[in-house]
Amino acid sequence: MDTTATGLTFRDATGDDVDTLVALIESAYRGDASRAGWTTEADILHGQRTDPEGVIAVIKSPDSRLVTVERDGTVVACCQLEHRGDHAYFGMFAVSPALQGGGLGKVIIAEAERQARRTWGVTEMHMTVISVRNDLIAWYERRGYRRTGRMTPFPYGDERFGVPQRDDLQFELLVKGLV
Repeated sequence: MDTTATGLTFRDATGDDVDTLVALIESAYRGDASRAGWTTEADILHGQRTDPEGVIAVIKSPDSRLVTVERDGTVVACCQLEHRGDHAYFGMFAVSPALQGGGLGKVIIAEAERQARRTWGVTEMHMTVISVRNDLIAWYERRGYRRTGRMTPFPYGDERFGVPQRDDLQFELLVKGLV
């Protein structure tokens, strides 16, 4: 467990956290509740963002961690860190919509980068972002991530990832050097 000066506690998720984390991730990205924050995908995707099976898979994966962030005993954010050889993958990032826009995301991503360097000795962090999410990509660029132009297709037809509301969705790889 790691506690920072911000009053946040960072710990690895357990099976007991699954329902809480699914609810947090869904609230940050889908449905009307997500509109309270700025990370909503409600206009481009309907349906679910994740499910209990997806969260459990990250928790149980030997090369992955689902970092749970608490403030005063309440889960306020989470992110996935996965070791992939010379780099780490950052994903499943969610901050409670009511707390978005106050600097919490900056603190969490910086701590995730620090943990990836310390734990695995990686020199880069990778992530994928839906390419039409210009506001979100700009936020990551301000944190030092760069667009690569490398795209992968959105999994159309697999409702585990949501029901697309447009036909031009794809994921762009963003990369940041960790020094």
